[in-house]
Amino acid sequence: MICDLHRRHFILTTAAGTLTGLCAPAAMAQQAGKAQAPAREARRILVLGDSLSAEYGLARGTGWVALLEKRLAQEKIAASVVNASVSGETTSGGRSRLAALLAQHQPSVVVLELGGNDALRGLPLKNTQENLAWMVETAQKAGAKVLLVGMQVPPNYGTDYANRFTATFADVAKARKVALVPFFLKGVADGTDPTRLFQPDRIHPRAEAHPQMLANVWPELQKLLR
Repeated sequence: MICDLHRRHFILTTAAGTLTGLCAPAAMAQQAGKAQAPAREARRILVLGDSLSAEYGLARGTGWVALLEKRLAQEKIAASVVNASVSGETTSGGRSRLAALLAQHQPSVVVLELGGNDALRGLPLKNTQENLAWMVETAQKAGAKVLLVGMQVPPNYGTDYANRFTATFADVAKARKVALVPFFLKGVADGTDPTRLFQPDRIHPRAEAHPQMLANVWPELQKLLR
């Protein structure tokens, strides 16, 4: 009887050890799989703009793009920002640089803030529209979502030109089905005293205006990051 008990104990112990040995590699493999799972890569936002996005006349870190980086961190949104904006840039200049920027940075979102200098230089609106459309389409083909940032010109440009310039951004956004910020300087250039928020040249906003500029961009940009 005692021998039978010992024998049964030996059999049960051996079986338990065998099962443990079989389960251990599976558990280890499962843990290893979890450890080797790649972390979710942060999305990349490419901002292609002019002096309004390049912190012209401002202390570094006070422009709306720098404020955007801080906002992303505050909202705990895993996204980095590449600011490829250049003061004086036109839609033609942006068009010439975009392909290389897309290849280098592979952004998931492209923010196009160009067109104001086209108006300042009196460039044909047809060219501005064609350049914007080309950049939107090129970014989309590269797999990026696009946010088009619209601008307006002062009344002294003439009502007809001003209306057609404003419509250019809306027309491109509608044709390519992309997000649009209708007026980048809303709340900055359309107040009762618009010069208050501008530098002495009356073209470039002061640092105090850039939180409002980000506020104009953020609602549409946030949708593209969901």
